[in-house]
Amino acid sequence: MIEVQNTIVSEDIFSKEFVCNLSKCKGACCTQGDSGAPLKKEELAILDEIYPKIKPLLSPKGIAAIEKQGKYVLDKDQEWGTTLVDNQECAYVVYKEDGTNICAIELAYAQNIIDYKKPISCHLYPIREKETKSGFSLLNYDRWDICSDACSLGKELSVSVFGFSKEPLIRRFGEDWYKEMQEVEQELHKQNRI
Repeated sequence: MIEVQNTIVSEDIFSKEFVCNLSKCKGACCTQGDSGAPLKKEELAILDEIYPKIKPLLSPKGIAAIEKQGKYVLDKDQEWGTTLVDNQECAYVVYKEDGTNICAIELAYAQNIIDYKKPISCHLYPIREKETKSGFSLLNYDRWDICSDACSLGKELSVSVFGFSKEPLIRRFGEDWYKEMQEVEQELHKQNRI
């Protein structure tokens, strides 16, 4: 584990390879699992605000789930997450004609309907952030078998989880933090730790 500013980072983020391979997995991370995408408290108000704008993009079953359960729910660990349809897929998922799942929030962002890209936990994936009571963010690489094609593509392209996650890491922690992390990565290479 490596400490940078107010984060504690797993070395796996530097040593493991990953490039999302949507053409292979079809966005399975949005439709599998036992809880919705983790949400930060400040994201709840954002979902409240953008929902009327993204609702036209949602599936009827996504709308029904949100209108029944709410735009976000407390999971079994009493943490906020996105609403699920039938305890499976995220209510914010949209299916493309080729069977690929995409996020309606991200779709609305790409169409300049809203200025919020998507929940930070989704953007950071496969990095999972856990905030401690002392104010630190723990960053770990989340291994999930549905992402095996992403691991293969990352290996083929020689792209680490850290390299793949540049944009969301900067979005979450800032440019200065990312530059420090790049220095850490270089030092880990020098020490043959990655």
